[in-house]
Amino acid sequence: MAVVFSTLIATAVPLAADAQGTSVAESTVWNSLKGDVFGQKVIGPANGLVTIAAPKRAEDAALVPVDLRFKTDAATGRIKAVTLIVDENPSPVAAVFKFGKDAGVTHLATRLRVNAYSYVRAIAETEDGKLHMTETFVKASGGCSAPALKNQDEAMASLGKMKLRVFASNAPGTEPMTRATEMQLMIRHPNNSGLQMDQLTRYYIPAHFIQGLTVSQGDRLIMSMEGGISISEDPNFRFEFDAKPGEDVKVEAADTEGKKFQDEWPLQSSSL
Repeated sequence: MAVVFSTLIATAVPLAADAQGTSVAESTVWNSLKGDVFGQKVIGPANGLVTIAAPKRAEDAALVPVDLRFKTDAATGRIKAVTLIVDENPSPVAAVFKFGKDAGVTHLATRLRVNAYSYVRAIAETEDGKLHMTETFVKASGGCSAPALKNQDEAMASLGKMKLRVFASNAPGTEPMTRATEMQLMIRHPNNSGLQMDQLTRYYIPAHFIQGLTVSQGDRLIMSMEGGISISEDPNFRFEFDAKPGEDVKVEAADTEGKKFQDEWPLQSSSL
């Protein structure tokens, strides 16, 4: 899938809402955006294949939690990729996640920057190449330009450090560690958007963010990510997948300055 991470800034025009409560302006933004990302591909409704949850009004526009859940439909096959889009962000494509063929990923959560009142969309691609979309509306403002939580020296001192937490499944009939109900990956990185201002120098901080991420177990891919400026500071991912006992989990990441980070952990049901 061709992914557009270039800055696409839409002009907001206040217009009346239609009968479904969706503003004409929002529809116009999405209609002009989707061709840049997906070309002429038809995007159908999700029909439960993917669901999205986010707060209606964000407490912190720079740390908006977004929760995705997937299910496999016998008629459409597994979900092989999902694209997260924030319509009104300067760079609307937040991330593209791709899933390993036998990874069995059914849940994925992360945190986004949301720059203005906007639809947040999840577009899932199934094995047959069809696209399925769901969306939710989030009221937030200024997330992409919000000051960093840490100063730049502090952020650089811990750059690329990772932490992994794994929680064992308690589902009836599940063998120990054959399914992780939740895995949480945390990466120390400022993920600067390029729109934030240094509070001391009053200069804009150059964009610097994690643009590539791969999570694997043994020699099989669990998921990969191509990210943009809309992923929040200190990227955080929580996901569920089909684990295999006795195989380590490995994470590799790279940022826009060419720095590479990696770590590896044995899979066990405790905080690491």
